[in-house]
Amino acid sequence: MAAPRPQRLSLELLAPARDADIGIEAVNHGADAVYIGGPGFGARDKAANPVSEIARLAKHAHRFNARVFVTLNTILRDDELEGARQLAWQLFEAGVDALIVQDMGLLELDLPPIQLHASTQTDIRTPEKARFLQDVGFSQMVLARELDLGQIRAIREQVQQATLEFFVHGALCVAYSGQCFISHAHTGRSANRGNCSQECRLPYTVTDAQGRVVAHDKHVLSLKDNDQSANLEALVDAGIRSFKIEGRYKDMATVKNVTAHYRTLLDALMERRPELAATSHGHCRYTFTPEPEQAFNRGGTDYFVNGRKTDIGAFDSPKHAGLPLGEIVRVGAADFDLDTGDALRVVNNGDALTWWDRQGELQGVPVNVATPLGGTRWRIEPNLSKGQAFGDLKDLFPGTALSRNRDMAWERLLARPSAERRIAVDLTLAQVEGGFELSLKDETGAKAAVRLPQAHEPARDAKQAEAQLKENLAKLGDTIFEARRVRLAMREPLFLPASKLNALRRDAVAALEAAREAAFERLPRATPVEPPVPYPDDTLTYLANVYNAKAAAFYARHGVKVVGAAYESHEELGEVPLMITKHCVRWSLSLCPKQAKGVTGVQGTVRAEPLTLQHGDDTLTLRFDCKPCEMHVVGAMRRNVLKALKAEPMTFYRTRPGANSGTNAGPNPA
Repeated sequence: MAAPRPQRLSLELLAPARDADIGIEAVNHGADAVYIGGPGFGARDKAANPVSEIARLAKHAHRFNARVFVTLNTILRDDELEGARQLAWQLFEAGVDALIVQDMGLLELDLPPIQLHASTQTDIRTPEKARFLQDVGFSQMVLARELDLGQIRAIREQVQQATLEFFVHGALCVAYSGQCFISHAHTGRSANRGNCSQECRLPYTVTDAQGRVVAHDKHVLSLKDNDQSANLEALVDAGIRSFKIEGRYKDMATVKNVTAHYRTLLDALMERRPELAATSHGHCRYTFTPEPEQAFNRGGTDYFVNGRKTDIGAFDSPKHAGLPLGEIVRVGAADFDLDTGDALRVVNNGDALTWWDRQGELQGVPVNVATPLGGTRWRIEPNLSKGQAFGDLKDLFPGTALSRNRDMAWERLLARPSAERRIAVDLTLAQVEGGFELSLKDETGAKAAVRLPQAHEPARDAKQAEAQLKENLAKLGDTIFEARRVRLAMREPLFLPASKLNALRRDAVAALEAAREAAFERLPRATPVEPPVPYPDDTLTYLANVYNAKAAAFYARHGVKVVGAAYESHEELGEVPLMITKHCVRWSLSLCPKQAKGVTGVQGTVRAEPLTLQHGDDTLTLRFDCKPCEMHVVGAMRRNVLKALKAEPMTFYRTRPGANSGTNAGPNPA
């Protein structure tokens, strides 16, 4: 007897969606799953969507067996829990496949039987934390971006049931996700509540312990963008099964482009390795060649996947410099000439050009009119803003290198329909008693058959009749199917009017769609391990983001004895780590003691002393924990933030060290 075929490993491409239309295009461009914000409680407060729109997206996605995950991943106040619970049920009834969750208080509520995924905000860096989340009922979890391949493999060894997810593209938060409080401290806008002010993208002056300037007005907390294009196979082998694209604020063109890029890469990988398969159905064709470099980016890095590197920072600017375009060869009174060096490189009206000035700052201007001068030269009339003079364009000289960060031809290309996603289907038209039967079987094995009562009329021209039948059967038009094979099972050449055949084909396609819909299965909710497994630690500080009584009860049920309140409760009023990062400013500036090892005359002279960051009136201290190779950005909450924001209500009780009872020892003050 032949050995059973090994089960294929399923890979998921998970794309972001700011709204349902972008989510639909993400599916059309190859996403196996889409994550999107609901009407509230999502960690991107400007990417909210009504439940009805999410239902529309889910209906489209499910046609391809693609999934829709909704972010319910802010930390919640006690008075928000009931609203979050009701929303969870509404989303379940709308067809949503999973909820992405940060707040453990949700697990204490009466949730629908919907799959739960652990948000990046849960900060999963260790096998112990990952195993705990699996054992309390999470079916999928996104690991910290800062992990290397060895750390991912170690987690995979401990986590066998839950799917491991990893960010492969997009913006990088400098802090461990969920471990950044600087936005709340400086502006009152909480990242863990979905309203980050992006303090990490500001310029800072860095000074050492002696007050010497190490870096002046540099964006030392701003990182390049994540790009794991070259590491997909290594990530698969390490245990990653879901490949997540960052960007719920991204526009449609970016989502189309980047999704198509990773779909192409994963398809090529699965073609080489037949043990791998996509979680959804169908194949995509594009009207464009994906170029992720065209999208907003700060330069690419694979971060720590292959170990620590010095070039992960976007210290000069957090903006999108664009792709090299050419060089200025003449500057006139109101225009300038550009040589692209490539006759195929076209400059368009509406393009946006950038260059670096002599102080290292990124400058830019849109193109009003681009006129070809012949060969590779173009005359550029800039589109100046109101009140701006041509002479105000800083350091625009002959020899200046120009880049382009908006290409109107590219944007127009992606503004049009740019992909088709089709499921392969085999069609068989058979002669049966009293008529014809059309059977369809798609690439997944789903089947449907419909019959047409019709007299059997002999064909006058057998070859022509057969050709016309096959041609008409293959015309699947704007359905989600495309003909892979068309077969005729006739005892004799027969004629069938095109109108009758077309109606038969439409009925068969509708029947196949209905069969696929009937076969669609919701993702199962994982069952928590009983009795409740202990949390890896028995003491939690503000870093655990516990913001409601239900979350405190959850951790108490799992053996935690001391539960600190979230930073947003305003209990931590002194200087505390506002960020914890794997990124190290000392390392990036070549000031790390580890870099000095073995260097004659330098070894032993470099110490991991604190550094100071200054931006305006804000002063932060960088402290370096060299054993885990981490940096703490230390500061205090601004007084104006404390005055402006009333502390949020906290009602849970915390056990304090040394308390006589083992349960309640006093309420958290508001």
